[in-house]
Amino acid sequence: MIGASLFATPPSEESLHDLVEVRLRRIDQRYTPGRRAMVELLDSLGHPVSISDIAVKLPDIPRSSAYRHLVDLQSAGVVRRIAASDEFARFELAEDLTEHHHHLLCTVCGQVNDVTPTPAFERIVAKMVQELAVRQDFYPTSHALDIMGHCSKCR
Repeated sequence: MIGASLFATPPSEESLHDLVEVRLRRIDQRYTPGRRAMVELLDSLGHPVSISDIAVKLPDIPRSSAYRHLVDLQSAGVVRRIAASDEFARFELAEDLTEHHHHLLCTVCGQVNDVTPTPAFERIVAKMVQELAVRQDFYPTSHALDIMGHCSKCR
């Protein structure tokens, strides 16, 4: 059943970088200073950010390089892309490198809010996911819940 490790402690900064380096090596990529800066930024902010946010926070990394870094980090399982719509992509560290959470996505302005539900909520969601999976002869290992709608400013 999924859900047993949903509330695991995130890795320390040192072990985070070790994990990222190992994951990048698996896809024959190096952990360059630019990629490290992006991982440190995503880790320090703790919420999904757009490429524009990254450009403001890391002005020494050209936008084209930032896109390439994000693609490689996503391919390595380090970064997750979140999109309320195609034009509002945000990026965050993969959940197994942080903590289990879900998102509220505004389809009007693109705002993404992280939400950490209660353990009781997660038990119910995990049970429902398991029931769906059993019917399809599928073995789930995790789940993500992105709720689309309008934020309070866009209602």
